[in-house]
Amino acid sequence: MLFSFVKYQGTGNDFVIVDNRDNRFPINDHALIAQLCHRNYGIGADGVIAIESDTTSDFFMRYFNADGHEGSLCGNGSRCAVHYANALGLTQKEVVFRAADGLHQAQFVGEEVAFSLHDVSKWETHKEALFIDTGSPHHIAFVDDVAAVDVATTGAAIAHGAPYFADGTNVNFVEVTAADSLNVRTYERGVEAETLSCGTGVTAAAIGAHLSKRVSAEKISIQTKGGVLTVSFTATSNGYEAVVLQGPATAVYKGQWEITTK
Repeated sequence: MLFSFVKYQGTGNDFVIVDNRDNRFPINDHALIAQLCHRNYGIGADGVIAIESDTTSDFFMRYFNADGHEGSLCGNGSRCAVHYANALGLTQKEVVFRAADGLHQAQFVGEEVAFSLHDVSKWETHKEALFIDTGSPHHIAFVDDVAAVDVATTGAAIAHGAPYFADGTNVNFVEVTAADSLNVRTYERGVEAETLSCGTGVTAAAIGAHLSKRVSAEKISIQTKGGVLTVSFTATSNGYEAVVLQGPATAVYKGQWEITTK
């Protein structure tokens, strides 16, 4: 079987995206999906996204982590999926799509994609860190110098340690650089490595920084290793509403992959 794919990146967070509206892509073949993501033996990506038909929205975004298993919400992946779905003619400027955690809205803002996440009304404090779920779980640790952090080692120890264990969590190291800006590095579960950017991670970092009064702005510029993202929200007595992640989504190249049957 031969299938076509498009490689996308959003601030360095990269994805293999397939049009699976005909349901021909073998989404249950975890080994194949992991191979596609492998940077030596495959295409190379942080995850795989399948664009599928949905009866209540423009499309359904099915997301798989680099380990081959279906994952939770992916912020940068959502923005890339919206861009690709628009290229397929499935959307207009205003977009409604379904992801693992339900319906989302998105829109094009010039060359960028702005993606609305669900409201955040719950969070936890773990020692000197915060835990916030923005569609995916995130541990937020504030540091003085994010460039000095050994993200691979420290992130791995936190991601599957107490209190997260088997379910695991993403781990974000956050340096506050101004009242409206952060520098963030992320260790992603499922990838089990540092990624150049994480959309739900920077969103959780921005909310955590505001919640802990480290920043005062409700629109925050966030520097990642792969580029700059913007997170905006409205703080209310119930938490955070109108949460939006905005940034670039870029098609890198197109290709085909042959699946050989054993």
